[in-house]
Amino acid sequence: MIPVILAGGKGERFWPLSRRQRPKQFLSLDGSGLSLLQSTAERLLPLTDGWDGLWVITAAHLADGVRHQLPDLPEANLLVEVEGRDTAPAVAWATMEIAKRHGEDAIVGFFPADHWIGDQAAFQTTLKTAAQVAQDQGAIATLGISPTYASTGYGYIEQGDTLSTLNGLTAYSVDRFTEKPDRETAEVFLASGRFSWNSGMFIFQAGMTLAELRHHAPEIMEPLSQFGPSIYPQIPKKSIDYALMEKTQRACVIPADFGWDDLGDWNALERLLKTEAANVEVGQHVGQDSQGCVFYASDDDELIVTIGLDDTVVVRDGHVTLIVNKHRTQEIKQVLKLIQDRQDWQHHL
Repeated sequence: MIPVILAGGKGERFWPLSRRQRPKQFLSLDGSGLSLLQSTAERLLPLTDGWDGLWVITAAHLADGVRHQLPDLPEANLLVEVEGRDTAPAVAWATMEIAKRHGEDAIVGFFPADHWIGDQAAFQTTLKTAAQVAQDQGAIATLGISPTYASTGYGYIEQGDTLSTLNGLTAYSVDRFTEKPDRETAEVFLASGRFSWNSGMFIFQAGMTLAELRHHAPEIMEPLSQFGPSIYPQIPKKSIDYALMEKTQRACVIPADFGWDDLGDWNALERLLKTEAANVEVGQHVGQDSQGCVFYASDDDELIVTIGLDDTVVVRDGHVTLIVNKHRTQEIKQVLKLIQDRQDWQHHL
């Protein structure tokens, strides 16, 4: 397999720790000492022939950060987008480049840089199974996460007919993709046992998927084929789900359970680091009558003091303090738009 790490995201819902030049994938959030990008690279390297077989695609302003974090990555394996246009152009360009170097029969996998995986052995087994299914069935295999609760923050995949069973895992055809549902719909999905969370991880054969992209997304493939990545700013901004996965008849889903979290916002720290203590604390905190909170201070010399707080996230980084109800962390992105409108606040982004 040729793994490709998608490392161009912003991670705005982890602001103020996540900034323009220091997005979420450059942060260490799980206590391992490794950034999310470094952890992703480490768990993918066993699937390929070392660093020469690992690729990363990222945004221009993050390229130096990727080089710093992954010094063993060959420069030829780092694809730099002049402008981010969502995941469909990234997948298309990277797959084209890999097909040129390794041939159209190459099995390619795409992996976001900012995921947490708990069971590495189960993850490796799932990927090897997905690669085999992609090769044998000519399928675009998506890793589905077995849902543990009725989440309204993830997309869902409904499984159809059984395609194959390998290594104790079953691959199903895809009946439909559904964007983030409301609570009632999510509960119906969970109860049915036929739905997986969409992890955003894909494995496929390069040539077959390029043909599918040419058929379903010519507005992306034709300019890329003719002009190369310099045409990026003129390519439509589309996700790979919308441009290809919701249209192709070759999609399949492999439901798996290897301990997964997409670390979408500050509440993820509670899922990763929760103990018997009343709060999750990274840094120094003194509290009275405060529970169910997440406290984070990036400077070990700073102290967060709270009285009478419930279900609150408090983050202190640099010259910024964020205080937000745990149930409203999705609104951080809206606040950042207000900051963007102020020229004198740009350095906080």
